[in-house]
Amino acid sequence: MTPEIKRLYPFTPQKLDLNGLSLSYLDEGPKGPKGAHTLVMLHGNPTWSFYYRNLVTALSPDFRVIVPDHMGCGLSDKPQDYDYSLKTHIDNLSALIEHLGIEEMTLVMHDWGGAIGMGYAVSHRDKIKSLVIFNTAAFTFSHIPFRINICRIPVLGEIIVRGFNGFVGAAVTGNMATAKPERFTKEARAGYLAPYDSWASRIAIHRFVRDIPIKKSHKSYSTLKKIENGLELFSEAPALVIWGKKDWCFDERFLDIWRGKLKNAETYIMEEAGHFVVEDAHEKIVPLMRSFLSRR
Repeated sequence: MTPEIKRLYPFTPQKLDLNGLSLSYLDEGPKGPKGAHTLVMLHGNPTWSFYYRNLVTALSPDFRVIVPDHMGCGLSDKPQDYDYSLKTHIDNLSALIEHLGIEEMTLVMHDWGGAIGMGYAVSHRDKIKSLVIFNTAAFTFSHIPFRINICRIPVLGEIIVRGFNGFVGAAVTGNMATAKPERFTKEARAGYLAPYDSWASRIAIHRFVRDIPIKKSHKSYSTLKKIENGLELFSEAPALVIWGKKDWCFDERFLDIWRGKLKNAETYIMEEAGHFVVEDAHEKIVPLMRSFLSRR
């Protein structure tokens, strides 16, 4: 990690051995049996724990903040022969939470982190105190944007994503993932791109795209459907939904579904934010989260 990236990401990653593979995670803030409330932040594709760096810095003085890099992402191992499925990512999260002995938490979720986090949550309702949701889904849907779908095409998609870095590279270029391109400084771009600098290192990014279960025949469809059915457990749960309005992928159709499922959710629309809503609006998000968490 270069000094420039380290200045933006001044944390000490921890490692968990999962059947011989290393899962990297951050564990910042107060710890111990009588310590502060725990926030578990889950990133999506094609990011890593770097995405949450501003929230970790702002909230870790008062909360224990856990941020894993999903297997194949960030500073975790990137095995080439691995089951990069939704179920496996959920199992890995469960193993991490068990390893850390966390009994009560708030889940903070973005993009694929929503399905992974809620996949854990529906089986551990008693451990989930509240939810914070950023531009994500944890339910089945049939619409997929062309720019995502083309990356799912056999051979061609792999060449685009792994060969030409067409997923990560596009995300941090122009306004593909942000409504504020100026946020992607040279150093920030380098931070997002650093773990994904080769064909081999981009395997999970491609597998995430391929794992989107649009059809019932997809191997992850039943997993996602089970999660969707389990969302009723959280219909009255405390929830904070913060949505980047200028997201061309997780648009307001997804937001409307969340509103229908989370009856007690506090919802805030970030008018000038895109898919990377935390990157675009962390200055507004931090006080909203602090206020929400103080009332739980």
